[in-house]
Amino acid sequence: MDIVSIGEPLMELSNTEKGIYKEGFGGDTSNFLMAAARQGAQTAYFTQVGQDTFGDAFMKLWESEGVDTSYVNRLTTAHTGLYFITYTEKGHEFTYFRAGSAASKMGPADVPEQLIASAKLLHISGISQAISNSACDAIFEACKIARANNVIVTYDPNIRLKLWSKERAAAIINATVPYCDIFMPSLEDAQSITGMDDPEAIADYYHSIGVKVVVLKLGSKGVMVSADGKKEIIPGYKVDTVDQTGAGDTFDGAFCSRYIKGMSPMDCARYANAAAALSTRGYGAVTPIPMEKEVEEFLAAQK
Repeated sequence: MDIVSIGEPLMELSNTEKGIYKEGFGGDTSNFLMAAARQGAQTAYFTQVGQDTFGDAFMKLWESEGVDTSYVNRLTTAHTGLYFITYTEKGHEFTYFRAGSAASKMGPADVPEQLIASAKLLHISGISQAISNSACDAIFEACKIARANNVIVTYDPNIRLKLWSKERAAAIINATVPYCDIFMPSLEDAQSITGMDDPEAIADYYHSIGVKVVVLKLGSKGVMVSADGKKEIIPGYKVDTVDQTGAGDTFDGAFCSRYIKGMSPMDCARYANAAAALSTRGYGAVTPIPMEKEVEEFLAAQK
């Protein structure tokens, strides 16, 4: 197995037209795996969904995209998570219906040790840690298994203060970072956690506690990659953007799909920037995620 992730899928209802909500798929770790799979990686998901219509839809989606669902648990006692996107003049607003969801019920005992131990890379998210205490414990268990088996761990803290307090987020994230090889925060998240402002100082701090590669997302300025004693800002690409939902997840999935192939962190970021840009040309988190060929053709056209 190339890439494994743990987290919560969320059915998406997007208000693309007044009074009309379009059904789609979301959840950062699910989006991540979809992006990695579309870049040619072999992927698997450990999660829990309800024995309901939304759970059925996710199972069909993952199977159609080649994501291994062998470790997806179906619960009759809890529902699949749900969220709404409303578009306003100020941007898009999110409303969640995820309390008590099937994924929030997972705990350390549910973590599939064999799956994680056999993977090249484990990707985790702060959102997965925030949905419940037991899910947070499951993430730590997965990290320990990965560490014991020399599996690469990548981590996007993806802070959502609607899910947990700033203080708890900082405490949990700071306890998780030492387990990870690649840390992929937004500049805003990293500033919130560390209290630092300067991107280079932030990267140096995370290297000092054991992180090998720091990928700091700078919004419209691109990303700063710090690895092997070098720091470089990799600019983004301009496209006709419609909706940025899930672009960060696409970036993470595309980056990891290249990293396991031995590409340098800087080149991984260039590829991932292209994939993320292309993913913003349509509505929703999953449908616009580009395929590997599309990303490669886009990059070739930039030269």
